[in-house]
Amino acid sequence: MNATLEDLRRRFPRVAVVHEWLTIPGGSEQVVLELLDMFPHAELFTSVYDPGPWPPQITDRPVHASFLNRIPGAVGHYRRLLPLMSRAYRSFDLSRFDLVLSSNHASAKNVRMSKDALHVCYCHTPMRYAWEPAFLAEEELGPLVRLGLPALTWYLRRQDLKGASCPDAFVANSKHVADRIARFYGREAEVVHPPVDVEPLLKLPRRPDDAYLVFGRVVPYKRVDLAVNGCRLIGRRLKVAGDGRAMSAIRALTGDRADVELLGKVSMMQRDELLSSARALLFPGEEDFGIVPIEAQAAGVPVIAYGTGGAEETVIDGVTGALFSEQSPSALAAAIERFESMSLDPECARRHAASFGRARFQREMATAIAKAAEARAL
Repeated sequence: MNATLEDLRRRFPRVAVVHEWLTIPGGSEQVVLELLDMFPHAELFTSVYDPGPWPPQITDRPVHASFLNRIPGAVGHYRRLLPLMSRAYRSFDLSRFDLVLSSNHASAKNVRMSKDALHVCYCHTPMRYAWEPAFLAEEELGPLVRLGLPALTWYLRRQDLKGASCPDAFVANSKHVADRIARFYGREAEVVHPPVDVEPLLKLPRRPDDAYLVFGRVVPYKRVDLAVNGCRLIGRRLKVAGDGRAMSAIRALTGDRADVELLGKVSMMQRDELLSSARALLFPGEEDFGIVPIEAQAAGVPVIAYGTGGAEETVIDGVTGALFSEQSPSALAAAIERFESMSLDPECARRHAASFGRARFQREMATAIAKAAEARAL
């Protein structure tokens, strides 16, 4: 891996990393941090930038934000600017770079660059707002917005498809996403699973109690409501750690129930304590990959997940957890009861999670970039 990476650094001395927006840290931003570690002198381009929550690895380098960043309230309401995102990325001048690495789940891949430069897109997913209208079904949208959704979807799909011709090569974060890239864009993609910082979790002690855990952003598609209602059906305790725009709905759903604890945003130390004590992690949403189940398994925690999308690639049914096939409270409740009849070895989960570490990502990503460069040279 080191020789390959050093070769790439010499071959591509001027590197641009392009990411959708830098507002709230999440899984896709871990990919950005890893790409910056691979290419320490890279410059960073994004649509909207809030420097507050980011480490020096980002803030100590040139970060170029688009014209959207000058719009009042853009940092808090960047999703409303989605129709302008493609134009924002097309406005960047990347002509001086030899290598462009885009971290894409909306429009970052749509950048313009020198015809002699190599563009490799790490695709978290084709734009779900455009291709999967059901993705917005649970969002709080006003009646006028919903009325205009068909026209907006058509426009976004057109822009996304046009942008899909820009990269020389696609790298998908899962087989699930590679299938989407083939279906929507007609392009092939290498699969490189995202980097997960598993090392600090592999030695975490296990002291499980009787409470199940939901961890991460509380947004509609994560389906925290299923976890609440599934545990209610069979009288199981639940802890919800995290915050987000769906939290008010979850509070209304739980009311004053003593068997559900809404913990809000937690520190890394609190996260470790929650993982140590969790009976299992509940993961009821459909994810393109899903980093939290890997983190849980690294800590020896079994995962009960909706068995589609990335969970099919990260959770081994009957070995590191249990999968269920329908997003309903009864299906989740049945999976919990099935899990409780199993005898699972935490060390199996830890060994499985260890295969998703950061060094593996850098090695595989370097290989994918080198292959793309070779293919372009033919």
